[in-house]
Amino acid sequence: MQLSGKKVLVTGASQGIGAEAAFRFAAHGAHVHLVARSAELLDLQVKRITEFGGSATAHPADLADAGQIRALAEEVPAPDVLVNNAGVGRWLFLDDTSADELVTMTAVPYMATLLLTREYLGAMRSRGSGWIVNVNSPVSRLPIPGCAGYQSSRWALRGLTASLRLDLRGTGVGISEVVPGKVSSEYFNNNPGAEERIPAIARMIPTVTPQECAKAIVDAVEKERAEHLFPWQLKAFELSGRLFPGLTSYLTWKTGTHR
Repeated sequence: MQLSGKKVLVTGASQGIGAEAAFRFAAHGAHVHLVARSAELLDLQVKRITEFGGSATAHPADLADAGQIRALAEEVPAPDVLVNNAGVGRWLFLDDTSADELVTMTAVPYMATLLLTREYLGAMRSRGSGWIVNVNSPVSRLPIPGCAGYQSSRWALRGLTASLRLDLRGTGVGISEVVPGKVSSEYFNNNPGAEERIPAIARMIPTVTPQECAKAIVDAVEKERAEHLFPWQLKAFELSGRLFPGLTSYLTWKTGTHR
């Protein structure tokens, strides 16, 4: 897809991967709609983009609220590209996670992606064009101990992506799933304790930057890629999980978090 002149909506765009993806889309000539809860942080990103010469609009919204998702869809017509990047959640054992926090983990990313995509899908189908990018986590491929609620939401997002890929075949609307390894963003600062739960064996996978993730997202749209896991060590680990599931599961358990 050529991005110049296109309209792109990016969720979770106030910092990290989302902010860098929005900036990169704008640098390619797209008008970018940035969505996140913090109006102040969104305004900073819009300023950054416009000072660079790009075009962007901020839309503060809490995507854990279905009503705000509906309002956002009414405010912003169906974009050419929808990037579902927003995601929250601590890594906890299931019985250490409150019911309210489990609902929040499910609301974003999974329900937010489900409902926002639903709002735009009809218009995309009708015009016969559009692209959706779902940004997912390595835990959607490689189960680890001590992460049940967050991991379940990420597996649900993976299932939604796979289902939509079949439903959209032949419609002119495409979908990509971008799965980076550990990212040097604010996620681990915002979710204390999560970084320590990465199994030792998985720490062999190099950390990637939000800028690298942004490039992967934009490349997925431009090249219409169905799936992109990176870096290559993550892809190799995922392949190991499919070829040797018992061994891979044992090693992640053995080197992971225990009670």
